[in-house]
Amino acid sequence: MNFKRILFPTDFSHCGDAALHLATALARDSGGTIIIAHVEEPPTVYGTGEMYYGMLDPSPEDLKSMLHEIKPDDPAVPVEYHLVTGDPSTAVVRLADEVKADLIVLGTHGRTGLLHMLIGSTAESIVRHAKCPVLTFKQPPDSA
Repeated sequence: MNFKRILFPTDFSHCGDAALHLATALARDSGGTIIIAHVEEPPTVYGTGEMYYGMLDPSPEDLKSMLHEIKPDDPAVPVEYHLVTGDPSTAVVRLADEVKADLIVLGTHGRTGLLHMLIGSTAESIVRHAKCPVLTFKQPPDSA
């Protein structure tokens, strides 16, 4: 398989570390580019019209800085960075179309049971809606 444009979405958690390593190897072996992206979720609006931010959110400049700190383990692999806003799964699928990704490689949290039902699965939604192949990678338990 020849993947020239590999999208690697990150939520800045460690569950994506092994997935980035895999994306880097695939890009290196096929002479491709890694597109590292983060989706900033807009604040939630509740019925009273109040905005809930939870913890203090990093500014867009802070997010861009954090995003550019994520680098492939092989410095010879070309990389692009994208910071987008929206629902994570929808935004990743849309970005994959926009950048003409040949493959999406993403780490998963591996939630199951009630937690999966309550939170849902971003990875599952991306797999269902992406037009290109999606490779999910669950962080090995001993490296989390």
